[in-house]
Amino acid sequence: MCTLEKRGNLFILTLTGEDRHRFNPDLISSLLKLLSQVKAQATCGSALITQAQGKFFSYGFDLDWAQAAGSEQGAVKRLQHMADLFKPVIATLLSLPMPTIAAITGHAVAAGFTLALSHDYLIMRKDRGILWMPEVDIALTFPDYINALFKEMIGDASVRRDLLLRGLKMKGDEAEKRGVVKAAYDGEAEVREASVCLAENLGKRKWHGEVYAEIRKGLYPQLSAILGLSHKVYAIARL
Repeated sequence: MCTLEKRGNLFILTLTGEDRHRFNPDLISSLLKLLSQVKAQATCGSALITQAQGKFFSYGFDLDWAQAAGSEQGAVKRLQHMADLFKPVIATLLSLPMPTIAAITGHAVAAGFTLALSHDYLIMRKDRGILWMPEVDIALTFPDYINALFKEMIGDASVRRDLLLRGLKMKGDEAEKRGVVKAAYDGEAEVREASVCLAENLGKRKWHGEVYAEIRKGLYPQLSAILGLSHKVYAIARL
């Protein structure tokens, strides 16, 4: 499902296997458990990379699991349950005391795109993979925290419109040009290498983790409020 590796100060969280990495209660629980471990083991200079094996970063919530409820009402209830379970994952990422990087080497769709966007930096490949929010095409609305996430993480209203109201499938070149990802590279190996290089360089800054997390939460006040994250003020002189 997912694994956590520690290389020095770097944490590497990997969605394992060759499937679509759809988020069901089991996978969400596993993600949250590993992110909690990252938070507990954080030290000055830590950084997190989230990546996935195979052709998909993640294809979002497990709609097959939702529909297995056997009725439309049951499917809606299961979908809402997954959205509720997923909310603490986003809250944990937003409050991690370290820089975070999403290494997107495959398709990041719906909640999979949401997971990636919850990181400080997104790095994507040019030759394969899309960012896609298909909810408008499949008649689903967004939870409040996902609306807030896109509003505050993507400042350009025209980009948000194209992603959320058009269901645009955005490839790496366009995502880089329009500021959704930090950079796009030609292949999987290049994405992973660039992600590790960025994480190592950020880690060398030896920022105070709690201060870093509080600054991040302050950058996204609406999202933080919806996620129930309090904002503290630190005064730590490191001159």
